[in-house]
Amino acid sequence: MVINDLLWRRPRHYMDVDETHDHVHWVELFFDLIHVVTIFILGNYLSHHLGWQGFWVFTGLFLAIFYAWADSSVYNSLYISTDMPHRVAMALQIVTMMIIAAAIPDVGGEGWMYFALGYALNRTLTAYLYWRARCTDSAANTLAQEQGRNFFVLAGLFALSAFLPTPVAYWVFAAGVAAIQLQYMLPRVGTLRFERFVPQLGHISERFGLLMLILLGEGFFKLVVTLADKGVYRVSAGTLFNVTMGGLSLFALAWVYFDCAGNAKPKNRTSAVLLRYWLAHIAILWSAVTIGVALAGEVYVGLWEPYPAGYGALGSVGLAVFLASLWALHRTVADADATGNYHSAGLRLFGIVMALVVLAVHPFVPSIVGNGLWVLALFSQICVPIFQAVRDARRSNKML
Repeated sequence: MVINDLLWRRPRHYMDVDETHDHVHWVELFFDLIHVVTIFILGNYLSHHLGWQGFWVFTGLFLAIFYAWADSSVYNSLYISTDMPHRVAMALQIVTMMIIAAAIPDVGGEGWMYFALGYALNRTLTAYLYWRARCTDSAANTLAQEQGRNFFVLAGLFALSAFLPTPVAYWVFAAGVAAIQLQYMLPRVGTLRFERFVPQLGHISERFGLLMLILLGEGFFKLVVTLADKGVYRVSAGTLFNVTMGGLSLFALAWVYFDCAGNAKPKNRTSAVLLRYWLAHIAILWSAVTIGVALAGEVYVGLWEPYPAGYGALGSVGLAVFLASLWALHRTVADADATGNYHSAGLRLFGIVMALVVLAVHPFVPSIVGNGLWVLALFSQICVPIFQAVRDARRSNKML
């Protein structure tokens, strides 16, 4: 029986299993690993295309790559599947992500066909996973069958975009990416209407936490690679100071995220809460990538030159979006840390306003001023709650 289960065992919905756990399987972790390369190359693309066109292309590619990751995560949260066909399908999905990543640098030219076809095959494999699970649903609940059909149709649309002339191909592909989200959310026809379309909340929150660590880790990677390419022995002491603050800032972003929302489950399973949790995570993960790219600009300035305009705008907008998304997430999940109650709306608003101030002034002031204001916006989100929590703890101890 054990050998048969390993070789061939139909997926089972987690609601049909007596004992389940929320922990991420090693196959999923391996799938996450390929996103290290994909996001790094995507960040490089943004670094080399800092104009408005590059920004929107980056955002579109980010959403497409996010859905490739997220759709797999949702499936693995709904259905328990670890047999050979599942593992082979996941391995092939990893290969499709390799092709997608390799095509990103020239996605606006010869790389487009490879990107679109790789993405189409990725969607086909997601459809296959749901198709395998269709027999586990009752006649009254055709969740897996409907999801399999949706992803097969979307795969055809993405494949078609590989052969259409530009810019029509890009619009068709963008419509397919939008349709991925809509096929979940549309009233009466979206899969959110199914009672069994409720992923394991612990599993999903853990996957989001792992992805956040990957994206922030990419920021460290990009910062170090940029410094190494320039030559650590060639830069000024001011630049080394900037790089140090950039590294500490990436750690601070992880700190405040995990104190407030990381690995914390949504408060309940209602559609409104789950949608807010989902959309806020899309925004905060996007901002984590933009901030990581922006902090590479620390290598190009000392203390007294203005921060590079493109990098400065990315970092300022990224931090504002990060804090706004964290604000929404904190209202959606149970407190993940003892200081959770001290992360107030006023504190978030202060950080957002300061980030927007940096957006306005950074081209006109020395980087030490712009960085100082940016660091104030971020580190206030850690220092103020800790100060208030310690203060209240001391008052409580005096009263005992």
